[in-house]
Amino acid sequence: MAKISFFDAAEQNKRNSLIIVAAMFFIFFLMVLVLSMALKLGLCGPVLGLFALIFYGVVVYYQGDQMILAMAGAHEAKKTEYPFLYNVVEGLALASNIPVPKVYVINDPSPNAFATGRDPQHASVAVTSGLLSILKREELEGVVAHEISHVANYDIRFSMLAIVFVGAIALIGEFAWRAAILGGRGRKGGGAGLILIALVFVILAPIFVQILRFALSREREYLADANGAKLTRYPDGLASALEKIGKTNTPTKSANDTTASLFFSNPFPNKFGFFGSTHPKIEDRIKRLRAM
Repeated sequence: MAKISFFDAAEQNKRNSLIIVAAMFFIFFLMVLVLSMALKLGLCGPVLGLFALIFYGVVVYYQGDQMILAMAGAHEAKKTEYPFLYNVVEGLALASNIPVPKVYVINDPSPNAFATGRDPQHASVAVTSGLLSILKREELEGVVAHEISHVANYDIRFSMLAIVFVGAIALIGEFAWRAAILGGRGRKGGGAGLILIALVFVILAPIFVQILRFALSREREYLADANGAKLTRYPDGLASALEKIGKTNTPTKSANDTTASLFFSNPFPNKFGFFGSTHPKIEDRIKRLRAM
């Protein structure tokens, strides 16, 4: 594999991420438009769609990080208990020119980590007990640098935006399904056909958005790998950590379908195929790091 610069790797993945987000917004807009036409809602459809998007966005923006930490069972780590971990986080935050994130530990034997928070001023980094037990310092620095890069790049906003799109589409889809069943019984001809098309779209749109959400997650993981390697100036440390994590192949019990995309490595390595995976293959991530 040809050598690529840190800058080129980061810029390529930023472009890919923006394209994916634009595609998600297009699907959302198209879904609202089709449903508005089918149910003869006029301007009510776009207004309801915008309201759903704003509502989910506000809730996730202000409360999302605490909800995620609670779902993972994370507890705030004491500096006296985890001085080594704090030393790594503080050093990398200083190197990234961001405030030191809050540090959390999750009692989970599976080696993993994630970052959350709406911006660097409200960020948190959580690692599992399993991760701390198997990694050397340079490997832990690689993983934490990856998570610090998520914070510095505002990646959590991309992830939360994807969750907002999925939630808003699910809400609108549920409304449209009920409205079509209740209001479409007396319609015949073209009206009934348009409703049928809309219902098919209601079924397919969430699937396509989930696929795009997973694709966005994979691109952001590549970007965080590139920036994390740039931060430590030692890509082999992160690559070595990935190799160790890949050998464990243990599901992360503290993760769920909602939070899976936030974790450092795929918490459910054997659950889905590539298109349903929240993360790139570990082998591909290692290959890219070795090429830097």
